[in-house]
Amino acid sequence: IAETETTTILLQGETGTGKDILARAIHQASSRAKEPFISIPCVNIPGTLLESELFGYEKGAFTDARTQKKGLLETSSGGTVYLDEIGDVDLSVQMKLLRFLEEKTFRKLGGIKEISADTRIIASTNRDLEMMVAKDTFRKDLYYRLKVFHLYLPPLRERKEDILLLTSYFVDFFKSEYRKNVRGVSKETEGLLVTYDWPGNVRELRNVNERCVMLQKKGELQPRYLPSEISGNHKTVRSGVKGLVFPEDGISLEQVEHDLCEEALNIAKGNKSKAAKLLGISRDTLRYRLKKYRIKV
Repeated sequence: IAETETTTILLQGETGTGKDILARAIHQASSRAKEPFISIPCVNIPGTLLESELFGYEKGAFTDARTQKKGLLETSSGGTVYLDEIGDVDLSVQMKLLRFLEEKTFRKLGGIKEISADTRIIASTNRDLEMMVAKDTFRKDLYYRLKVFHLYLPPLRERKEDILLLTSYFVDFFKSEYRKNVRGVSKETEGLLVTYDWPGNVRELRNVNERCVMLQKKGELQPRYLPSEISGNHKTVRSGVKGLVFPEDGISLEQVEHDLCEEALNIAKGNKSKAAKLLGISRDTLRYRLKKYRIKV
């Protein structure tokens, strides 16, 4: 796939299955590897904003367009643009994107000059594009133009054989990132990882491995550092906090703080003000703890 460097690729699969990782891997294995790889998240981006980002704009094209700007398709010429969640792209932008895929040319927003760009497009989605085509919410011609080469990424629970391979990769990556003397994964930990269903797919596996490497001082990763839903090694403790679980071999107070901050952010869907309110602390205090524990929002 990587060798066919001009071929458009469509990646489909559940959220967290590693579509972005595969897109980057295809780029790195191609002759375009030394050129830019630009990832564009298409979710919740208004059509005009996405259009200006992709194709650029001329001075005076809209109220705030005080200068000319090159679009990402132009600045990444020779490389790859990864459109993450293509199913969320506005129909007006879909039409312009189709023209670029067919002719490799485009016009800036407010422009009349045709601009050429040798940019490969890799698109991904977790949505059923065929159903969207049937409902006229996604262009049929664009769908088939994107589907020159189609790859479906099954959820992690359907490809158990990949779990330990991915774990090995993530452990090596994070032990280098955090400068930890971790030698691998214990057999017991491997068994627990393989039997878990991974509803969050590769993204969840990545986060679990990052957590374990952070907590493991040296040697092989042990089960005690796995989340309780994976290790099953917890019991409910009677306390003032409803639903508190306490590992039988104990846990650091800092780890409890880390997990509570993460859980509050999950419940608040990333809203820091709401998460701080759930925890009974100020927003500034939460921001300090997020920075302290390197929690990404």
